[in-house]
Amino acid sequence: MNTATATPAEATPAKHADRLIDMRVTAIRYAARDTNLYEFAPLDGKPLPTYEPGAHIDLHLPNGLVRQYSLINAEPDGSSYTVGIKRDPASRGGSRYVHDELRVGKTLKISAPRNNFALVESASHVLLLAGGIGITPIWCMVQRLHKLGRAWKLYYACRSRADMAFLQTLEAMGPAQFHFDDESAGGFLDVKAIVAEAPKDAHLYCCGPTPMLKAFEAATADWPRAQIHVEYFTPKQEADKKGGFVVELARSGQEFVIPEGKSILQVLLDAGVDVDYSCELGICGACEQRVISGTPEHRDAILTEEEQASNTKVMICCAGCKSERLVLDL
Repeated sequence: MNTATATPAEATPAKHADRLIDMRVTAIRYAARDTNLYEFAPLDGKPLPTYEPGAHIDLHLPNGLVRQYSLINAEPDGSSYTVGIKRDPASRGGSRYVHDELRVGKTLKISAPRNNFALVESASHVLLLAGGIGITPIWCMVQRLHKLGRAWKLYYACRSRADMAFLQTLEAMGPAQFHFDDESAGGFLDVKAIVAEAPKDAHLYCCGPTPMLKAFEAATADWPRAQIHVEYFTPKQEADKKGGFVVELARSGQEFVIPEGKSILQVLLDAGVDVDYSCELGICGACEQRVISGTPEHRDAILTEEEQASNTKVMICCAGCKSERLVLDL
């Protein structure tokens, strides 16, 4: 999600609205059952920021919610962005609003692209696993790898054939295997077996529902971390917000006691501190801050195990603190 593909942020829009881009919905296309492709173009006609496969944007919906969605075109021309959005029956308001209310001609704001799920294009082999709407960043990667002539293989799972976006195009491209839960006697995709057969020098990517991601992380536990890439679009773990520590902002000298039930981000925002944020769930990377001293308790789905162990940066929307004081480069 690492994050992003797709859900979260329950209420508060991201800070720095002046950095957002005003867009108009220019096309809505059917992709699969309950999944549409939404195309957006800038109101001012200026070229949009470029991005690489795996990138996502924040949609600031007219109902006040903010959601993250992966960009699906591997060769953007600067005139538009396209994302794939599946209507979630358990939606907290994001995908339901998009499907029910967002129409061609409507306007909204978006963030510039961020990428916590970058494709290593120089890898000798790339193995891609996608589940459901998790295909959106993976599809972008497939397009790039296919154009570059790189060695890749895709395993793509959905509940049913009707739910599978890009199926016909992927079938025509070559090295892809498809799994439909309702057509398989074994039920779910066997992630462990797929990983076991992967070339040991391959880079492995996975995006999909949480059970698939957990199975993937378990199956790749003994792989070099640099070769394993995961994107979550729901929180990896719930923040318990224990509190009881002090956060110091090194640049301003301000100190804040973080009480139980509040995140570092919430306390700083309440005090009027100007910080970037978006999802508030630890899956988008917008609120990352550099740590000067102290030991964060990491609860995000962005940082690798090595990055978390280094204690050099932290996602303040969800992190706690193992030390009495945490000093940030703010």
